[in-house]
Amino acid sequence: MKAAFLVLMLSAVSVPAAGADDQSIGRLVTCKDSWFDWKNVNAPQLKSFGEHFQSDFTQKESDAFFVPKSRDTIAGLKVERVFPNSVGMGVGFSVFVEAPFDEAKRRFEQALGKPLQKCEVSDGMRTCELDVADKRTFMLMAADDAKATSTLAGCYYFYEK
Repeated sequence: MKAAFLVLMLSAVSVPAAGADDQSIGRLVTCKDSWFDWKNVNAPQLKSFGEHFQSDFTQKESDAFFVPKSRDTIAGLKVERVFPNSVGMGVGFSVFVEAPFDEAKRRFEQALGKPLQKCEVSDGMRTCELDVADKRTFMLMAADDAKATSTLAGCYYFYEK
């Protein structure tokens, strides 16, 4: 009995615990916080976030994105890449998560507490958006391909509509 208990305890130690979501990254992605606003009114918050980001993410010199140094999740989905300033269409904060579009949509709707709106398919892309606050639009997009395993999610401050 003692041996079985010891084996059970040792196996529990060797199995990595399910990581909790990175709340600071998640709040930026879902537009609950804004580094753009911090820049203007909360420099200490921006500095604190910058220190967290630099300690947990890395960037190759030629890449426009950062990758987590260890497993990182948002809305329970694995973070693949982070774009902390902009990506293509506007200024914001976005991540690629490891999830097909429908799964990411369901998870982010739970995280936001609201259904995404303005969903469409065009030019080979699936997109949804939700106006969260003044100058803050949550966006979700992925290739319109059943084999796509990554979805881009982010908060954009100057999204051209």
